[in-house]
This record gives sequence, structure tokens and C-alpha cells, in this order.
Amino acid sequence: MSTSSLTRLGTADAYGAVVQNLETRQTTLSQLQQVISSGNKITTPASDPTGAAQAERALTRIARIATEQRALNAQTTSITAAESTLSDVTSALQQIRDLVAGAGNATYTSAQRQTVSQQITNLGQQVLNLANTTDSSGQPLFAGLGSALQPFVGPSSSSSYTFNGLPGTAASSAYSIPGALDGQSAFMLQASSDASYNVQVASPSTLNTSPVTLTDSTQVNGSSYSLKVTGFDATAGTVSYALTETTPSGGVSTTSAGPIPWTATGGFSVTNVPLGSGMPGLSMTVSGTPSVGDTISVDPNSSVFSTISNAATSIANAANSTAATQAVTQALHNIDISLARVSNVQGQAGNLLNVATNISSTNDSRTTQQQTNLSNAQDANMVQTISLLQNQQTGYQAALQSYAQIQKLSLFTYIG
Repeated sequence: MSTSSLTRLGTADAYGAVVQNLETRQTTLSQLQQVISSGNKITTPASDPTGAAQAERALTRIARIATEQRALNAQTTSITAAESTLSDVTSALQQIRDLVAGAGNATYTSAQRQTVSQQITNLGQQVLNLANTTDSSGQPLFAGLGSALQPFVGPSSSSSYTFNGLPGTAASSAYSIPGALDGQSAFMLQASSDASYNVQVASPSTLNTSPVTLTDSTQVNGSSYSLKVTGFDATAGTVSYALTETTPSGGVSTTSAGPIPWTATGGFSVTNVPLGSGMPGLSMTVSGTPSVGDTISVDPNSSVFSTISNAATSIANAANSTAATQAVTQALHNIDISLARVSNVQGQAGNLLNVATNISSTNDSRTTQQQTNLSNAQDANMVQTISLLQNQQTGYQAALQSYAQIQKLSLFTYIG
């Protein structure tokens, strides 16, 4: 046996290298098989640190978007309930308006007007209950900027109602809308902007008045007024009156006006021209033939609820058709103002729901984008991975065959 035929004898190093190669290939095969079975190319963070970080960021953003969407869903549910409630309020106010219009029927008796008044009162209580509606978590729908209290209470005195919420509506953000509407805007009235006044003519009298109209909002201070006819000359066509003003703070002052023009067909006007002769910023026409001592009271309606209450009281107290006409004329005008208030806030609710729909659409797009980022970071290219698996299997088989051959290169093989 020559020396040259023994030059490729196996050694411990050769065996170790082959075994290490087999183990490496087997590990790679196992990882590729795991990738194919899971579809995820990141088996451990160490296998792709950059991809793992990108996947983690995408998952965090997806979770945050889901949280924002859940909050938006709750807000949308509340605003949807508020919008639906305002629709019910509008329906109730329309029923009240129909009842008021019917009460102007000249053939109605006092008892019939009393019945109508009671129906109006019942509907008014329904409107108050609707205004105090809460959402599924017990929070008022019309508390404005937030309050767990019942937003509307009353009447505390006469027909006075108060708002216990916080006026205003929270601003929408890029991914949220308010969870409550401003009840003050929906149900509370302002003399300087709404000019809703309860005008009553003391009986007995043949006078009627037009609704109060706004001429200069900057002059209106929410005062109440009492007009008393102090002089009348049908021949000269003039009338005089004393006007007593009671301010919201309780101050009282009286001014005199006249003689001013009066006609049998047009009556006379109560204005603040010349300055100090009428109700500042307001105007009203008085029709009919006045008598000395006739008294007219003009009181601002503080809310939709007081408007309803005053309408019911005036109709119930109407002693004759003239008084009923006065009560109906004022009530219809003031209910229309209340309907406009409610309708305006209902429109705001509709706008908020449109905003919520747009935000939801945006959240869907954001989620899709982050899911794409997540997929790009961790999803395996199956065609490429299968190809790599096949190559590794081929290499692994070749390594096994080589190991089998190397096993034969042993000195003991030749000695034996």
C-alpha cells in the first residue's frame, strides 16, 4: 500500500466541519418551514430587527386607530341619539303649534280652551323630559361642555326655567367629535337675538298687539315692560301711555310717551323713537280702540319651555275671543322662534354626524395603510421562500451524501 493512497484519510476536524454544516442547514430548513407554515418571515426579532421594529410600529398604530374609532363610535351614538331626540322635540312643538292654532277658533268655549291648554302643558312636559334625555352611560345629551347634572330644571318661579349645563359645544378634532350638544343654544332663548316675548293685554280690553320685533339688538337688555294707556283722543287720533321698565337686576323706571298717532285701522306703534319713548331695540304695534287704564305687559321668554308654559296659561285664561286671539298670535310667533332654535341645533348635529362619517372613512384608510406596512414588514414572499426551501433541501441532501462518503475515509477502514 503506497503512501499517496492514504492522503485523504478523515480527521476529527473534517467530521466536525461536516456535522456543523449539517446542523446549520437543518436549522435553516426548519426556519424556512416555519416561515411557510406561518406566512411570517419574522420568526424572532433577531431574525429581522428592522422588520420587527416596523411591524411593532404598525401594530401600535393599528391599536391606537382602533381605540380612536371606538371613542368615535360612542360619540356618534350619543350625537345620533341627540339628533333623534331633537326630531322628537320638533314633532312635539309642531303638535303644540297645531293645538294653539286651533285654540283661535272663535267658536271655542272657555272649557274647550282649558282642554287645549292642558294638552299643551302635557306636551310641554314631554319636551322638558326630552331635553333632559341621557345617553347609554347616563350622561345628558344636551349638557354642552359637560355636566352630570340634569341640564334643565323649572319652573323655579312663574314660568322660569334654568340651564344647569355648561354652554357651548366641544370642538371636533381630527379624529373625534363632541359627545353632547349645547342645550342652551337649543332650548334657552335670548331677548337680544330671539325677541321672544310674552305679550298680554289685561282684561277687559279690546286691544290686540302684534308680536314684538327686533329693531336694534345692541339696545335690548332683557327687561320686562308694562304699558298703561294714560290718554286717548279718537277725534285727534292720538294716544298717550306710560311705560314702566323692570330690568333683569330689579331696577324700575317709568317714562311717558305721547300723544302719538293712532288710527282705527292701524292702531298705534310702540317704538323707541324718539329715544326714551318705547322699549329700547324693540317695536310693537297695538291695534283696537284704547281706553284710559288699558294695560299691556311685555315679558321675555327665557326658554322654549317657558314659551310653551306661557302659551298654555294665556289660552287657559282667555276670557273671550279677543283675548284668545291675542294669546294665539303671541304663542304662534314664539313657538316658531323655538322651532327655529331647535332646528338650528339639529342641523349642527347632522353636520357632526357627517364629520364622524368622514373620520371613520379616514380611520379605515389609516388602518389599511398600517396593515399594508405590517404586511410589508413581516409577510413572507411565498414563491421566494419555497424556492429557498427547495435549494436548502437539495444542499442538505448533498451534505448528507458527502458526510456518508467522508465516514468511509477512516484509517481503520484500511486496517480492517
